[in-house]
Amino acid sequence: MLVFMDDSGDPGFKVSKGSSNTFVIGMVVFDDPLEAEETALRIKKLRRELRLSDTFEFKFNKCRKDFRCRFLETVKGAHFRARAIVMQKNRIYGKELRASKESFYNYAIKTVLKYHGGTINNARLRIDGRGDRNFKRALSSYLKRELNLHKAVNDKVIHDLRFVDSKRNVLIQLADMVTGAINRKYSSDKADSSVYIDIISNRIEDIWEFGR
Repeated sequence: MLVFMDDSGDPGFKVSKGSSNTFVIGMVVFDDPLEAEETALRIKKLRRELRLSDTFEFKFNKCRKDFRCRFLETVKGAHFRARAIVMQKNRIYGKELRASKESFYNYAIKTVLKYHGGTINNARLRIDGRGDRNFKRALSSYLKRELNLHKAVNDKVIHDLRFVDSKRNVLIQLADMVTGAINRKYSSDKADSSVYIDIISNRIEDIWEFGR
């Protein structure tokens, strides 16, 4: 099982000073590695069709509307499952979570992986490789402790975790585009709030609105 994870929004709570109202952790899950390879090939072919360079990175917040739609139309027929947790910040009351971006970010990732309804097991988890070495090491230790401790080998949530470069990994870009589409659904002030989620609705397995 392969899981690619990314976020949308930001983990800060200074909404009045520009922080987002909503923070989303999303993941795309492939039960078959061959399906992951075929999906990656679809995305690479799309870059050629759009006459983009082989190093072009699809990022939801940097793409034009037509690119977003073409991308999602291209992958909607692929065999992956999308899951996400939506953290609306006005529903987050824990002092530590509100005081520390790192704690909030780590907690959101742990929560979406922990409460998966029996759908994730022994996954090879890939996360966008942002942050310094100490942050990555701390997050990796935290997730393994919270998700795998005292579990039998075959019952572990994470088999291994790696941080990868989104510029070189089109399936991290897929996670970014899907997570961005989910987050846009909660931007009621945007005219295209439901456009993207509607395209990939058949790939959405679960969207958990935390605190509801």
